[in-house]
Amino acid sequence: MSQLSPIFTRRQVARLVLGCALWPSFMPAHAQVQPELKGPTLDGQPYDLNRSRGKVVMVLFWSTECAVCRDKMPELRANVKGWKGQAFELVTVSTDRDRRAAETYHQLVNITVPPSQRFVSLWAGEPDYRDSFGTPGSLPAVFLLDKSGRLVQRYQGRVPPEAWDRIADLL
Repeated sequence: MSQLSPIFTRRQVARLVLGCALWPSFMPAHAQVQPELKGPTLDGQPYDLNRSRGKVVMVLFWSTECAVCRDKMPELRANVKGWKGQAFELVTVSTDRDRRAAETYHQLVNITVPPSQRFVSLWAGEPDYRDSFGTPGSLPAVFLLDKSGRLVQRYQGRVPPEAWDRIADLL
């Protein structure tokens, strides 16, 4: 019986495994992406993410139909208030199918929440709305940008405590 030679040598397998393990450190592709986000806010003001350079920006895609999203709003407001005066900005993008749902929620916030805890809010269905984040997937979806506007982290689902730690590190 003849012995078949292996397709890969041990050295080739070791290089492949090592290369896969180190890939993120060599190719942080997400760290080079400078996403676009622009359109009218729910307050009717123009918004362009490019004007937020110099700030750490958290972009949160959410929906009024998402219970987890609504549950996170007090935490978001508390952090906005806590980082007042620092180079931090929170931007929320409502993915509601109906603009009225986003507007109604926004009006309630304007009535009940102090200005120091409010943040920029857009509706993704607006005709002039543009973003390059792609489909957010499961909500909430959080994108964290550094002060130069590069995407450095993405979180799906509940905003984890380490997201706030990462923001503190980037500030």
